[in-house]
Amino acid sequence: MADKIIQVAENFWNIRGSFRIGGVVDIGTQASLVRLDNGSFVLLDSYAIGESLASEIDAILDGGEIEAILNLHPFHTIHVERMHELFPEARLHGTQRHLDLFPDLPWEEVRSEDQELHDWYSDDLDFSIPRGVDFISANENVHFASVLAYHRASGTIHVDDTLMCIRLPRLLSLVGLRDRVSFHPTLAMALEKRDGAAAEFREWAAEIAEAWGDAENLCAAHSSPLLAETNRGASIRERIRKATGRCELLLSQHARRYR
Repeated sequence: MADKIIQVAENFWNIRGSFRIGGVVDIGTQASLVRLDNGSFVLLDSYAIGESLASEIDAILDGGEIEAILNLHPFHTIHVERMHELFPEARLHGTQRHLDLFPDLPWEEVRSEDQELHDWYSDDLDFSIPRGVDFISANENVHFASVLAYHRASGTIHVDDTLMCIRLPRLLSLVGLRDRVSFHPTLAMALEKRDGAAAEFREWAAEIAEAWGDAENLCAAHSSPLLAETNRGASIRERIRKATGRCELLLSQHARRYR
């Protein structure tokens, strides 16, 4: 996938980048640049941008500064060092796993999953962490959970892995296939092995669909962004509700097993 910056809204830019599994299959990755109401900027996640994208970002900043880099997914780590090199003056926040993997980086004490950080940016951003699932799984292959961010002014949800958007060519709509928002396929392995975990996840998903129901844009890693101008189907609220419904059998089975 070619590196590019998509202007989602007046104060929100989604950076699309490349990530190859085994060096072959490119599933893509992302970061987002947000201009806050106070005129400063924050980066959501990290990506090792090249000179061309760096120039584009400089133009967007127009003399402004990136005050913080918020790394929101515990298992999105390979671009962290490069992003810090590019913006060394920005405060660097990460999850506990980021801090453990890169102890020599100048991490802030307040982590990306901490409510204190979420409160700092509450004038512009809402954050949410899925309940009922492992945030940092002991299984290195389970990348379900992340800190989701919602930029209210632009109506944009930034999410890594937890939610995916599969965009299909328009031609496929002629045979009844539609774009789909789904939860990451590792949900079954991410659910905590205890009574009540499935119910907590179901309730969390319903809360997100309701609280962030005005969202018009969904920027997800490893899949295509779903933007208001290209959304040919249901609202994002309805898409999250449908995605939760498709998990019901899995959630019911988990609840029976661990009751």
